[in-house]
Amino acid sequence: MDDPRFLGGQFLLAMPGIGDPRFEKAVIAMCVHDEEGALGIGLGRVIPRLGFHDLLKQLEIDPGAAPNVAIHHGGPVEPQRGFILHTSDWGGNESIQVADRWVLSATLDILKAIAAGKGPSHWVVALGYAGWGPSQLDEELARHGWFATPGDDHLLYECDVESRWSAAFLSAGIDPRLLAAESGTA
Repeated sequence: MDDPRFLGGQFLLAMPGIGDPRFEKAVIAMCVHDEEGALGIGLGRVIPRLGFHDLLKQLEIDPGAAPNVAIHHGGPVEPQRGFILHTSDWGGNESIQVADRWVLSATLDILKAIAAGKGPSHWVVALGYAGWGPSQLDEELARHGWFATPGDDHLLYECDVESRWSAAFLSAGIDPRLLAAESGTA
C-alpha cells in the first residue's frame, strides 16, 4: 500500500514510558497495517533458555544444518505460534510478502528448509506476535507511544537484540539517551 499511514516494512519502536511493560524498549517489524488492523513481529527480546534447535526438536524436525539461534518473543498474541521473518530468496505457498522488504512465513516447510540448509539466506524466528484491531494502532500512534522508522535489514538480521532498540533510534538520527519517559504540559 502506498499510503504513508500504513507501516508494513517499517520498524515500530516503543517510546520510553509507553505504559505497558510488555512493550518496554520494543522493536516491532511491522508486517500488516491496514483498515482491518495491524500485525508485527517483536524483535526486542528473546525467550530465555529456548534455542532454535529446541523448537525444531519439539516439532520432530532434525536441526541438521540450522544454527541454534535465539527465539524472539514476537509479542503477547498467540505466544505458542511460530513465525519466520526472512529475505525474499525463499518463499512457501503461504508466505506473505511485506512491502517488498521481507517475507513472513509461519509453516513447517520453512523450518524444514532451514534445517536442510535450503532456506532463506537471512531469517529471524519468533513465537507470538503483536496485534492491533481496526484503528487501534492509529490511535496509539496519535498518543505518541510509538515511533515509526524505516525497516533496516542490518537491524533485522544482524544487530544483536540487546542493542537493537537503541540502534534503530540512532539509525533515524535520534539519540535514545535523550528521550524522556514523560512529556511536559504547557
